[in-house]
Order: sequence, then structure tokens, then C-alpha cells
Amino acid sequence: MTIIAVDGPAASGKGTIARALACHYGLPCLDTGMLYRAVGLSVLKAGGDPDQEADALGACDFDESMLDDPALRSEAVGSLASRVSVHQSVRQSLIKRQRDFATQPGGAILDGRDIGTVIAPDADAKIFVTASVHIRAQRRYSDALAHGGHPDMDSLIADIQARDTRDMSRDHAPLRTADGADLLDTSDLSIEAAIQRAIALVDAQLEGRRKV
Repeated sequence: MTIIAVDGPAASGKGTIARALACHYGLPCLDTGMLYRAVGLSVLKAGGDPDQEADALGACDFDESMLDDPALRSEAVGSLASRVSVHQSVRQSLIKRQRDFATQPGGAILDGRDIGTVIAPDADAKIFVTASVHIRAQRRYSDALAHGGHPDMDSLIADIQARDTRDMSRDHAPLRTADGADLLDTSDLSIEAAIQRAIALVDAQLEGRRKV
């Protein structure tokens, strides 16, 4: 069984890299952020407050079909996900689902913000993917334009900075580089170069484990 943990902040490229690694190693992949997005969207639909722990916890029992809702990919829902994720009870509620996915026969790849630190601290390989705030905002800007949106760069930068602050300063499972994780800064890398670098880092970690 091979478990690969891919962590990092919003728009760092971790999702793209995780999917590419899944293709390369032939493993199933879970974007754990979608679980928190589903909780955030559920709270919104129920007319609740994502900053209220009881409302957020009550939304954790969402139907699996919600994970296919295109609305989960929106910037607004991404912000909601960051807000509900600060609640310990919400994180605890979603842990089993993530660990069950990670430990399935053969293993898996998971990307998120606490995979290498909380969900799978004994993962066979860990990567922390990052990029500068400006680069991450530019990626969000380009993506929004491509989908017919009318993004505002200043607002995107402010949102990313706010999400980083929430994710890194929360009391439970804060965003940080896991012990033993390799740092991958994608700021100046093309998608192809970032993927190749990620594969090289994972290969080296897996080889190192085989030699132990």
C-alpha cells in the first residue's frame, strides 16, 4: 500500500499535482478540500452561519452526490470551506472518511491542508506545494476569466491572504509543512515542470523508504 500526501494553500497547484501523481502511480485520488466545500455549501443552502460551529457540524452529513455539484468550485464556496474548517468538530467529523480513503487496498493520494500532519502522518511520501500570493491570485484571475467571470485582482489577493491566515492560525490542524515533507514552490514553474518535480520528489521518498 502506498499513501501519498499533498498539502498546500489555495491555488498553489496541489490539486493539479495530486491528480497527475495519481495518473502516474495508478492510485485513486481524493481532493479533501471538496469535503469542506460541500459542508460550506450545505450551510449556505440551509441558511446557516459557517462561523457557527453547530451550523457547520450539522452540515457534515451531506449527500455524496453533492461532491459532483459544479458550484463547489466557486471562489465563494472556497471561502466558506475555509471558514467551516476552523471548527474542530467539523474536522473530526470528516477524518474517518478521509482515512478510509487513504487506507484502501493499494493506497491512495490525498490533497488538502492537513493530510501529512493529521490524516496520514505516516504517509509513504509527503509534499507541501506552495506559491507566492501574487502568483496564486493570478491563477485564480485567469481561471475566472476562462470561465466567463469578471474577477477583481485586489479582491482575489485579499481573499487568498484571508484564507491563508485562517488556515495557518486555526487552533486545530493548522496549515503547515508536515514533518518529512518536501517543499515544492511552483511560483516559477510551468504545470509540466511542477508535475515532473513532484514525481521526482515522490520517487526519491519512496526509494528512501525501500532502503530503510
